[in-house]
Amino acid sequence: MPAWQKAPHRNYRFPWRQGNHFETLIDSTEFLPRMLAAIDSARQYILLEMYLVASGTVADRLVNALLEAAERGVQSYLLLDDYGARQLGPRDREQLVHRNIQIVYYNPLPSHNFLYNLYRVVWQHIHHGLYRNHRKLLLVDGKTAFTGGAGITDEVDSPQAPGMRWRETMIEIQGPILGDWQQLFTESWNKYAKRAMTLPTVAPVTLSNGQSGRVTVNEAHIRTGIQRSLLKQLMSARHQIWFATAYFIPTWNMRRKLKRAARAGVDVRLLLPGPVTDHPGVRHASHRYYGRLLKSGIRIYEYTPRFFHAKTVLCDNWVTIGSCNYDRWNLQWNLEANQEIDDQDMAATVAGMFRNDFANSLEYTSGEWELRGWHLRALEWFWRRVELLSLKIRHRRRP
Repeated sequence: MPAWQKAPHRNYRFPWRQGNHFETLIDSTEFLPRMLAAIDSARQYILLEMYLVASGTVADRLVNALLEAAERGVQSYLLLDDYGARQLGPRDREQLVHRNIQIVYYNPLPSHNFLYNLYRVVWQHIHHGLYRNHRKLLLVDGKTAFTGGAGITDEVDSPQAPGMRWRETMIEIQGPILGDWQQLFTESWNKYAKRAMTLPTVAPVTLSNGQSGRVTVNEAHIRTGIQRSLLKQLMSARHQIWFATAYFIPTWNMRRKLKRAARAGVDVRLLLPGPVTDHPGVRHASHRYYGRLLKSGIRIYEYTPRFFHAKTVLCDNWVTIGSCNYDRWNLQWNLEANQEIDDQDMAATVAGMFRNDFANSLEYTSGEWELRGWHLRALEWFWRRVELLSLKIRHRRRP
């Protein structure tokens, strides 16, 4: 039975909805022009929810587009994570001061100083600042939206080294499911804004020959819809599980289900970052899992040309694309949101995207992995200890 025909579960924030249109956009050369064009076409309002925002060429393009929209009378609402936007410079913040642009920072920190924040967490046991908004969303006029893993940073679309732009995937969304994305944004905005936001209701326009989709969310330890949905799909997959993430620190339950599926004959593949990464320590920690996963029949690929930052999972005809990396830190502390799709044509498109990435990746075999050098094993051991220490930090109070 297709996922959308099944009864909704109380742990999922939104139901499956029919009549949508989804289009995958690969790399900044595809999604940035689309996103900027959507802002240029705005007539009523723009919603932007973003984690990583840093001053630079990409931010300049976005700020200019928002200012032009504001001059047309379009209302823009920017919900930025306070920690993730710490590299947004004073000049850009001043430019965004406009009567038609409102900015709210999620979970503001008392300081952006790393050592001070580390002191608060380790010695004062103040964990409030660890809750972060990792969601990515651009929604325009209730007509079109974009979500995925990208941030507003030059690393996504480097003007100095275009060949090293992050390998990223976004998805363009149209249809009645936009109402769920808008509701999710509004709820987060109203939690931190001084004044509640009121927006026009999204007209439930159902597209002919549309696709089935559902918005799934994770809210730290409050709601775990993304995680629950993935584990359910891992258990029900019969043909393939192709799993791509930027940071691979999976839970024990996730590893167990991946290995069980591979032993049952399902084509299980992991697509992970190679040596080019923004967090080498996370990559070394993830290597601790490779040996047993390879022995269970799982195929592991590391993307080599540039940093692989996309977050995509394909299980038979089910696809999820969004902000969630499925690593244990993200699942414990972050707000995340994914777009799920249950559609054969979309599954075929995503499978083609995976095949292209596999062709640009290095595949490890169990025998080759066992021959790795002692220095790599030492790095794995060290970063595994760091990982275990970080996981000892527990929720003490909610944001």
